[in-house]
Amino acid sequence: MQKSNPVGVFDSGYGGLTVLKEIIQKLPQYDYVYLGDNARAPYGNRSFDTVYRYTLECVQWFFSKGCPLVILACNTASAKALRTIQQNDLPIIDLEKRVLGVIRPTAEVIGTYSESKHVGILATNGTVSSLSYVLEIEKFYPGLKVYQQACPLWVPLVENNEYQNHGTDFFVKKYIQQLLEQDEAIDTILLACTHYPLLLDKIREYSPADMKILTQGVIVAESLADYLARHPEIETKCTKTGGREFYTTDSTQDFDNHAGIFFGQPVLSKHANIGQLSRDL
Repeated sequence: MQKSNPVGVFDSGYGGLTVLKEIIQKLPQYDYVYLGDNARAPYGNRSFDTVYRYTLECVQWFFSKGCPLVILACNTASAKALRTIQQNDLPIIDLEKRVLGVIRPTAEVIGTYSESKHVGILATNGTVSSLSYVLEIEKFYPGLKVYQQACPLWVPLVENNEYQNHGTDFFVKKYIQQLLEQDEAIDTILLACTHYPLLLDKIREYSPADMKILTQGVIVAESLADYLARHPEIETKCTKTGGREFYTTDSTQDFDNHAGIFFGQPVLSKHANIGQLSRDL
């Protein structure tokens, strides 16, 4: 029986399922394993050191599952942990493994959407404070003006299934107004958190009618397809039987009850004991 070498997709909770959904839509032939570190979520308000440590433990777990490639479908992990893992840890763990994030693929294309060259970023506190989007976009579009707005209540509202309630409107409107007050020339908004697509209808309702609003799933899926085409040494290691596995570090029942909202179809998960793995390593 052939050993499975799936593409790993990681998030601190459920949000990465919105990215996985788009990746599978674009690249259905590959095997995928998803891990939500729900027991330690949310990552957004945690320190750089803590997010790095948690993310590295989860990356090591993916490698133990045979993944040659791991996608950090979590903006906070991408902002606070990815570079250190790529530069310091992978050379020690396994030079043939790869870990990619969601910030760079988005930064590479965001400038093509904006006519005014003024863009807004809606994100968690952790992503905003890291300045990762500001710095990464600067590399590709030096003339682009980037404005950020933290939305600390959006993730809890989504994860508590309150995102469709009228009470959520106040906080959606509030953060959008705070972003647009920074510069009236903003014509493109990036939803730089994988939970935020579930608020897309409300975000559109409280944004100007001609505002371009970008979600990351499609962008990341396109970028991954391009990456695999350019890196056959990684692509050929990824098995292609259409397998799907879902894991959580917390209650599988709770995960399954919430995951379908993000993934668009029912999910049946297994438990991953990340703490035990990290001690063993």
